[in-house]
Amino acid sequence: MESKAKTQSPLQEKETQAAQVDIWKYVFAFTPMAVLKCAIELQISETVESHGGSITLPELSVALHCSSSALHRIMRYLIYHGFFKQTRIIRDDESSLCYTQTPHSRLLLKDGMAGLILLESSPVMLAPWHGLSGRAMLKGSYPFEAAHGGVDVWKYAAANPDHSKLINDAMACHARLAVSAIVDRYPEAFEGISSLVDVGGGDGTALNALVKACPWIRGVNYDLPHVISVAPHREGVEHVGGDMFKMVPKGDAAFLMWVLHDWSDEECIQILRNCMEAIPRDKGKVIIVEAVVEVGEGFDDYSEVRTVLHMVMTAHTERGKERTCKEWRHLLNEAGLTKHTQKHIKAIVSVIEAYP
Repeated sequence: MESKAKTQSPLQEKETQAAQVDIWKYVFAFTPMAVLKCAIELQISETVESHGGSITLPELSVALHCSSSALHRIMRYLIYHGFFKQTRIIRDDESSLCYTQTPHSRLLLKDGMAGLILLESSPVMLAPWHGLSGRAMLKGSYPFEAAHGGVDVWKYAAANPDHSKLINDAMACHARLAVSAIVDRYPEAFEGISSLVDVGGGDGTALNALVKACPWIRGVNYDLPHVISVAPHREGVEHVGGDMFKMVPKGDAAFLMWVLHDWSDEECIQILRNCMEAIPRDKGKVIIVEAVVEVGEGFDDYSEVRTVLHMVMTAHTERGKERTCKEWRHLLNEAGLTKHTQKHIKAIVSVIEAYP
């Protein structure tokens, strides 16, 4: 009897096999985040670093008070993905296999990108992803609010100090990376500025780094009162609590980094108008540090991450989004900022300078 089953061409079989391999990766796509969170919580990178940059499995097991069997599995996974290397070294005339740091593993240190991983892998931030399909429905709910009793991420943080600290630590983590990139690749942005207001500046990490790099600047770190209340003292930085939707403190320039993408166009326009009222008409400017989504040509190493940020905004905010050049131009024009420039700095963010 002749089979009715459809046969695939060699090319179709190859494509199907490749698709299955990819889907298997998505089936277990949560694994990298979970293992990195585990490595950070166990302080594996700090422990390797404290042992001179190399350590054996028995030494690591003792130092971390961990099962050597479980630790071996974790380290094998991390090595496969470029976090740590395993090398053979000679100690006391004996050869030993040791784990050593890599550029990836060093980013798991406290002053690397650990804060971002710990925030996004927290139960609070993971729960909304399970409601993403609801957001897509015509009468759907917002995932974060649906997962957390109807409050948005900011009200939740205000009522939960531990989660607020996770947010502040993550934003400080991003601030160190972004400010370093700006200062190294576009220091001209801060020339001629004697006072700078960091609107939504968190614990002041970004402004502290800017003031150190540009000591002629007097910094004002402006954020919600519950954020400012736990912000550490920083030389050259004045902490001020308030609401950016109502007013912004006076300064030569207003600085907004990873703030506007959390809000709708209307809310962004209100924030920008308040910033414009706070700066001098003749020489003031608003410095915006945000992802700029390219369309068509112009993709770079961070293009995929920016598409992921689109989905993060969808899951975690009610009206936030990443924007294209055209969308940024619309916001600035509506806010009354008549001209602007945009500078790519080989980072996930770009620098937009807008003028009255």
